[in-house]
Amino acid sequence: MNILKTTALVALMGSIAIPAMAEQRVLKLFTDASDPAPKAAFEQLVKGFEAENPDVKVEVNTFDHEGYKTAIRNFLTADSPDLANWYAGNRMAPFVNAGQFTDVSDVWEENGLKDSLGSALKSMTIDGKQWGVPYTYYQWGIYYNKDLYKKAGVDVPKTWDEFISNCKKFKEMGVDCLTTGTKALWPAAGIFDYLDLRTNGYDFHMKLTGGEIPWTDDRVRAVFAEWKKVLPYTTKNVAAIDWQDAVSNIVQGKAANYVMGNFAVATFKDGGMTNDTLGFMDFPTINPDIPRAEEAPTDTIHIPAGAKNKEDAKKFLAYVAKADVQTKMNETLGQLPINKNSSVGDDPFLQAGFKILSTADGGIAQFFDRDAPAQMAKAGMEGFQEFMAYPDHLDAILDRLEKVRQRVYKN
Repeated sequence: MNILKTTALVALMGSIAIPAMAEQRVLKLFTDASDPAPKAAFEQLVKGFEAENPDVKVEVNTFDHEGYKTAIRNFLTADSPDLANWYAGNRMAPFVNAGQFTDVSDVWEENGLKDSLGSALKSMTIDGKQWGVPYTYYQWGIYYNKDLYKKAGVDVPKTWDEFISNCKKFKEMGVDCLTTGTKALWPAAGIFDYLDLRTNGYDFHMKLTGGEIPWTDDRVRAVFAEWKKVLPYTTKNVAAIDWQDAVSNIVQGKAANYVMGNFAVATFKDGGMTNDTLGFMDFPTINPDIPRAEEAPTDTIHIPAGAKNKEDAKKFLAYVAKADVQTKMNETLGQLPINKNSSVGDDPFLQAGFKILSTADGGIAQFFDRDAPAQMAKAGMEGFQEFMAYPDHLDAILDRLEKVRQRVYKN
């Protein structure tokens, strides 16, 4: 009899335990955060979310960067996860247009994200709706040699005209006003992007990289007209050097300014520069009537249309958007939180970037090779490189880019 009672009790306990265990729901997150810092940041993020939501278990599947670009196109149409990381702006547009990302405007509304994540609102919005949540970005701008500025007796410029005026002073000193290294093409795109954002604004730039505007448009020619002004004061033969070589030009006092992303600070400092000798400024104003837009590649998290647990996925997005969560995550990443109520450490370059990006009311561009399709991006950057060496080739360059645009975007 005792044995029967014991058996019945065990069976009863088992029937109670099974539903209790089943209450823990699963969220599947696919990510390309395979490098040490991003991987640690995501592990920290998941741990924090699970602590606040003990009834949810997050399963993470991490891909390498290149593999993920192919994988996302496959898993969004087949066995979809609940969450996937990607990029803002035109990089997310194909998935939105194909109906493969979920509209998460309700997450933005319910959590006040249009205010707290306001700087990235435009880059997360298509057809008036938001399609994911951004969690990190880093600034681009102009890094400069403070000692050369003192020696030339010039101030940090606020306008493009002031920048060009300073260039004349640097040339008198035998110093290149602007340096870059375009052997790998992409550094020239940073210059083009900023010149276009300052000349024509964010919306025009997005339409251009989105294939809606001909490269032969007069407004595009106006961008190259501004670029041409600085070419006489730019390091020669930039196509033959890498971006790190251009860093050396700043370090050695051979050049005064460099349009580059914040990741280069470590390389400047490895070369011997300090916070006392390396400066950072926002790209100068060209058209004062255009709202200030910035260049800041933005990483995002989305809910695929085929997600099985969208309710918990939305909770995860709301958690990622929180100020303290973004502060902690970006401390690990060494980048910038997007939530304007977050905080950054005492690094002066991160502080400057956070201030500039958090107040960019004109929008956040991603970078030319993210905002344009691969074929257009390659052709465009080749054209930028050629223009820097042969500005008189502009008509031929623009005609060629227009033919590429018509071919790439026809579908």
